[in-house]
Amino acid sequence: MDVSLCPAKCSFWRIFLLGSVWLDYVGSVLACPANCVCSKTEINCRRPDDGNLFPLLEGQDSGNSNGNASINITDISRNITSIHIENWRSLHTLNAVDMELYTGLQKLTIKNSGLRSIQPRAFAKNPHLRYINLSSNRLTTLSWQLFQTLSLRELRLEQNFFNCSCDIRWMQLWQEQGEARLNSQNLYCISADGSQLPLFRMNISQCDLPEISVSHVNLTVREGDNAVITCNGSGSPLPDVDWIVTGLQSINTHQTNLNWTNVHAINLTLVNVTSEDNGFTLTCIAENVVGMSNASVALTVYYPPRVVSLEEPELRLEHCIEFVVRGNPPPTLHWLHNGQPLRESKIIHVEYYQEGEISEGCLLFNKPTHYNNGNYTLIAKNPLGTANQTINGHFLKEPFPESTDNFIFVDEVSPTPPITVTHKPEEDTFGVSIAVGLAAFACVLLVVLFIMINKYGRRSKFGMKGPVAVISGEEDSASPLHHINHGITTPSSLDAGPDTVVIGMTRIPVIENPQYFRQGHNCHKPDTCFREIMLNPISLPGHSKPLNHGIYVEDVNVYFSKGRHGF
Repeated sequence: MDVSLCPAKCSFWRIFLLGSVWLDYVGSVLACPANCVCSKTEINCRRPDDGNLFPLLEGQDSGNSNGNASINITDISRNITSIHIENWRSLHTLNAVDMELYTGLQKLTIKNSGLRSIQPRAFAKNPHLRYINLSSNRLTTLSWQLFQTLSLRELRLEQNFFNCSCDIRWMQLWQEQGEARLNSQNLYCISADGSQLPLFRMNISQCDLPEISVSHVNLTVREGDNAVITCNGSGSPLPDVDWIVTGLQSINTHQTNLNWTNVHAINLTLVNVTSEDNGFTLTCIAENVVGMSNASVALTVYYPPRVVSLEEPELRLEHCIEFVVRGNPPPTLHWLHNGQPLRESKIIHVEYYQEGEISEGCLLFNKPTHYNNGNYTLIAKNPLGTANQTINGHFLKEPFPESTDNFIFVDEVSPTPPITVTHKPEEDTFGVSIAVGLAAFACVLLVVLFIMINKYGRRSKFGMKGPVAVISGEEDSASPLHHINHGITTPSSLDAGPDTVVIGMTRIPVIENPQYFRQGHNCHKPDTCFREIMLNPISLPGHSKPLNHGIYVEDVNVYFSKGRHGF
């Protein structure tokens, strides 16, 4: 014995048992119609049946221990998505009450049965129907209004006994337009002489779609006004005309007038038009057995602006005062801060978007301070009026609230924070006085030092006082005798007084020439500078007379250049 087959057999029996339990449970809670097979989503009635009633499910007691739980038949019927009925010869009429429980139905098939008529609005509670098969029945006429609210993908109507009349003209039009795949079906009708005629060849006079016209394409009124709109429907057969005003808030009345035999007119009167109806579309329809035509009127209501909402500041990415404003024409928006016009800046700006009559947005604050606290007023204005609303915005507490008496606030229109003037304490005044005194003393000291340096520094450089001017040998010395000793320093020269000059080993008194600094001499050029030094009477070797006049630099240079420098 091959034991490898045991798992497969065990699984089969397990599934079978579970299925049996499920069917027993379904059978305990559902009473499936006779000659039908039911599941949670389908009802299949393919076996012949002589019943003349549409198959309906019946709920039964679930039989649990409590004995008080029952299945809601409405919930069960709502889950049915497909109903298939075939070979039910005694089913002649489909009623609206038969279909109203199956609100989730998507596919309906009634074929090879005795169906002769379908009541108006039979499918009004089945909005999800996409497929209907009514082929091979005994239908002689069928109204398009049955399918008016449905979005049919396919409608099967073959092998019925339709009469060639205006009542099925709509089928001919649908076949021409390819609606619900009627163009792929061979449809026939029975003419007056009893012959079978292809539907597309049927010719019925005075049987067309209605024509419709309205007095206004766009109707513009002010809030509170009254308005009258006229809709005319014409055609043969004469259509029924009506206005579709579902959802209209304004008070309205309908008045029907039959002006001519082929024109049906109806007036729509709007009383005390409200702003809630702005943008509403008024639709007029004209219907006959052939089909429906419609025309639309766009209603525009002008009304003053209204501030719908103005919220307190809320921190998001930035602080936001959210607002919603309505008005038609759309209003312009302005803001006040504490009663003064608010100017936008990098700190405060408005962002909003407008959709139709509604303006919605935010007054945004980028890092506001206590200067931005206060009342903010939104003003909305259009040609019909003005509306405003105020909100208090508090962003930050005032710093140093205990010393507010020392502040003087200056209100400004610009977004620049107010200027504050502060009174200095007395200890600050004493410190400033000390600082000013020290600064003044330093300035006086600098001036005195500058005068002393200017006076004594100039005299030591150009007056040849002391030995440095004579023996230093610097090239930039102002003394014309700076090269006499050729940079040789002797002990006697170090003992020279401040008013003498050493020549060789002799100390000569020096008297400054008072004309030395006269204008006209350029002392920076050695070839143009002539300096005279007054000396006491001296005798030089080779000269018979003592020199009691001024001795010149050039004479000294010549004297020493000839080797006459012995004393």
